[in-house]
Amino acid sequence: MRRALPFSPWHLLAAPIALVAVFPLVWMVLTSLKLPEEAQQFPPTFLPSTIDWHNYTTVLSEAPFGRWFLNTAIVSIAAVIGNLVFCSLAAYAFVRIRFVGSGLLFTAMLATLMVPFQVVMIPTFLIVRHLGMIDTLGGLLLPNLCTPLGIFLLRQFFLAIPRDLEDAARIDGCSRLGVLVRVVLPLARPALVTLTVITFMYTWNDFLWPIIVIQSPHVATLQYGLNSFLGAHHTDWTLLMAGNAMSLVPMLVLFFVGQRYFIQSVASSGLK
Repeated sequence: MRRALPFSPWHLLAAPIALVAVFPLVWMVLTSLKLPEEAQQFPPTFLPSTIDWHNYTTVLSEAPFGRWFLNTAIVSIAAVIGNLVFCSLAAYAFVRIRFVGSGLLFTAMLATLMVPFQVVMIPTFLIVRHLGMIDTLGGLLLPNLCTPLGIFLLRQFFLAIPRDLEDAARIDGCSRLGVLVRVVLPLARPALVTLTVITFMYTWNDFLWPIIVIQSPHVATLQYGLNSFLGAHHTDWTLLMAGNAMSLVPMLVLFFVGQRYFIQSVASSGLK
């Protein structure tokens, strides 16, 4: 009699893939604990001979890491708030408000998802420069305040909410905006958490747009600042890996907190 496995057979395939995916993260953490000469030797060693925590203290003392962290947190949190507000309003309008050209407008918005940022990079830069927001945190934030992906994600989730609930609230005298705030958004918590995680991770890891807009070190973000450890002839790998390891902590915490809602949202919004 064949003995049943204590886990799903798919885990036999998923486990090696997970190990491959987590290996770069483990390598980064181990490299951040090595001595500088040990990180550059060839052939490379996997485990450090001695654990050196000075790489983390050196990053905090020799670079304005705290300022970079604060700037990135401000931009990321503001981008999350902007997406939650503006994407919710736009998504609800596409779902419940019928107006001339709504379908065409939504199709045109979805088409922008296929346009890479490199194509619209120069026009976006010209707009930000015209507004006088070059080398400011506002210039970093402006292109990320509302995204087509956020509108699409929330719209798909709003479609699954029964309209009877909204009609009942309208009968009780609730305005359309009140229906959105009091009825729809509380039911759309999984989609809102998913949008929060996606927006925060994208903004936190963004490197291309900051390197275009930012010129002064005091408004630099983490990814822009960590680039200073890279040189043409020498790279401080241990310091770079230590800085990257510390920059990953907020994203990992946010993802593990919101992963339950993330899976629920993907399963119910049609993205699967």
